[in-house]
Amino acid sequence: MGNKTSAPVGNTVFLSKKHNVYRIPALFYDNDRKILMAFAEKRRNSSDASAKALVMRTGTLHKDATTHKVRVKWSGLKLVKEAKIQGYRPMNPCPLYEKTSKTLFLFFICVEGTYSEQFQIIFNCNKARLCYITSKDGGQSWSGVNDLTGKLREIKSWATFAVGPGHGIQTESGRLIVPVYGYESRIKNCRRNPYSLFLYSDDKGKTWQFISKIEKVSLECEMAEVSDDTGLKSIYCNARSKGGCRVEALNKNDGNGFSILQSKLVETGGGCQGSVVSFPAQNEGTQDKNPNKWLLYSHPSSKSKRSDLGVYLNKVPSDSSAWSKPWIINRGPSGYSDLAYIGDGYFALLMECGKQSEIEQIAYKVFSYKDILYGIRE
Repeated sequence: MGNKTSAPVGNTVFLSKKHNVYRIPALFYDNDRKILMAFAEKRRNSSDASAKALVMRTGTLHKDATTHKVRVKWSGLKLVKEAKIQGYRPMNPCPLYEKTSKTLFLFFICVEGTYSEQFQIIFNCNKARLCYITSKDGGQSWSGVNDLTGKLREIKSWATFAVGPGHGIQTESGRLIVPVYGYESRIKNCRRNPYSLFLYSDDKGKTWQFISKIEKVSLECEMAEVSDDTGLKSIYCNARSKGGCRVEALNKNDGNGFSILQSKLVETGGGCQGSVVSFPAQNEGTQDKNPNKWLLYSHPSSKSKRSDLGVYLNKVPSDSSAWSKPWIINRGPSGYSDLAYIGDGYFALLMECGKQSEIEQIAYKVFSYKDILYGIRE
């Protein structure tokens, strides 16, 4: 079962200490077992090159019948020892669930030794491998590593790449989707450009292939399935940029790939990962049931630094101007985050945060749609 420690105190899920820094949160809600599953990288220090293992905790939800507030009781920390290749470091946890077979996939990359992403980009030498493990018992036990690197020709043409980080999804039609970004091996304007895309499977994870890339410089990303008044379903992508505004795009599954939306969502400084999740349109006083899916997005709201994590609401996903102003869910240093919809109008959030630095801890928060409305109206 791996190494375990005592359960966390308060809202902390992973607490960083000297020589043990936890970064890169990923969150999955197992609706069958009614548990949250939180994943992160365990590092020796803040450097990406110091990653040494993936870790996890599971959380049981308890709803107060009077206040309707939800608290989470977390298990001890578990080392996901199966998520490793000898001589490589595991990074970027990305969980997703296949509902029919009740199989949890945990995707991640394995990077050789201490090679940094920047080294791979500059010298055009891809040291990353695309891997996943599976579990059928809520993460109590895992399969061995499945390495897809040699089976996907696109990887051979990249300087390097990564998944997510954060969660993947399964669409209503059953398609499994893993968010990915890759760096071109060829040089454009004296630099290798990154772009977002996704890996998918239509046979419950037996075989995998890539869909065409977003034709705009984009990095770490997450996907969500959305729908509109006509019942048209699309895959929405929200991706990190290199500054200015986020990259938003829609894929309508019509063979034409992603179409770029004119995003006005602020990117923080040189960029930061953000999370997005779709959820059923909420009944707001009308008798008619709304068939649409809406979006919730989390990201630092500051233009200059990783601070003041905001939660944004969009009721018209195809319209990038329809985003609400942010509800600041965490004041102060805030970094990477991951959202999960847990049903009945409730959400869970994992976030990097702290008093002096955003990498002091990974904490959680559970909140309702009503909390969001109240927060964005303040």
